[in-house]
Amino acid sequence: MRQLLLPMMLTSSLLAEFDVKGFVALDSQVYLTHPAQKHGQNFTLQQQLEMTYSEGDFEVVSLLNAQLDSYDFFGNEENKRTFIRLDELYGKYNLENDMVTLGRNVYFWGALEVRNIVDGFNPEDLRNDPFETDKMGVMNAQYSHYTESGEFSVIVKFEERDQKMADFPYVYYFFPLFVHYEDTLQSESSRYRPTLYVSYSGSTDTEYAVDYALILQHGYDSQRYYRADDPLVGTPVNFQQHAYLVNKVSTYNTMVVADTLLKVEALYADVIDDPNISDYLHLGLGVEHTLTQLVGEADLGLIAEYYYYDTFESAKYTDLELFEIFQNDLFIGGRYSFNDSDSSSIIGGAVLDLDYNEQSYYVEYETRMADVLKVHFDYRYIEPSKDALTAFHLLGRHQRVGLNLVYYF
Repeated sequence: MRQLLLPMMLTSSLLAEFDVKGFVALDSQVYLTHPAQKHGQNFTLQQQLEMTYSEGDFEVVSLLNAQLDSYDFFGNEENKRTFIRLDELYGKYNLENDMVTLGRNVYFWGALEVRNIVDGFNPEDLRNDPFETDKMGVMNAQYSHYTESGEFSVIVKFEERDQKMADFPYVYYFFPLFVHYEDTLQSESSRYRPTLYVSYSGSTDTEYAVDYALILQHGYDSQRYYRADDPLVGTPVNFQQHAYLVNKVSTYNTMVVADTLLKVEALYADVIDDPNISDYLHLGLGVEHTLTQLVGEADLGLIAEYYYYDTFESAKYTDLELFEIFQNDLFIGGRYSFNDSDSSSIIGGAVLDLDYNEQSYYVEYETRMADVLKVHFDYRYIEPSKDALTAFHLLGRHQRVGLNLVYYF
């Protein structure tokens, strides 16, 4: 028996694979224009570690994110942005035409450039740069069946996570100093009440290549709102975040016509019971036309996107009270891809608010060195509304330059 077990164990170990990868990054910003009471610069050390174990059709994935804020480390006017966060730890089993996953993980949905309005499965970490994606993983189970042209999925999400915020000295804490944010989420029912998603995504093999996705949802909405415990009594005023239940339909689609990419994202939310939130619609339309080999091998993509948000019931929270930035906004920009060995690119443009007369401008440059070092530079300028209480108005006139260095291993 021992003679049989040894070859079997050796064979099993050879078939199994264990992979470790990740990065270490230094993220720095200097705020050229900012409120006087807040920090004029910020330095953050970030690390990500991804481990994958696979054996045959079974796979286990874990993803750990950690960061250290310089003000937290030196103990001077702390930003409270230092954390270790387990975003993924799940098992996945692949069959011939099916897949089953169970655990905590992250999904990405959407097609637009500036804002993916349908990408609401995972909450964002509010302690970080609001212009960068920083999703927190959530516990869920997924079953997917693959067809010849698409994928049918059923996902059950088992938790709603708190969204912590940095402290006031951090420039992107947008509440006034007298507001105290309590990060324990308030929910209409238990925060562990399951949320159900049923989706189908696919593509067409026709003259115009179309990718499409439809998602039906019942449970907690990705949009949340803030409410004071008693805004009339004393200071500081305590604000808490609230989650509510919806029936929701979302879709995101692209179509390629010659050198032009057309993009649509849309959602409609039927709010089930919350007295403060109206049923609402969010729509995003985009077009990107590519001028190929404009200079040598480089391509230039010309991008335009429009975002529209509307509520359907009066005397309930409006887009201003929900801090919804993309409510009637136009983005005009471009992407210059060098198509070199370092994957260098420049992207930028302007977001123009057509309701509240505010503008946001940005440009980003990214390149790689020796396949292990990524350099990312960005510049942003925000001219907020002068008379409407938007999120940018609370932030104030804003100008920054940033440099992010990432070493991959």
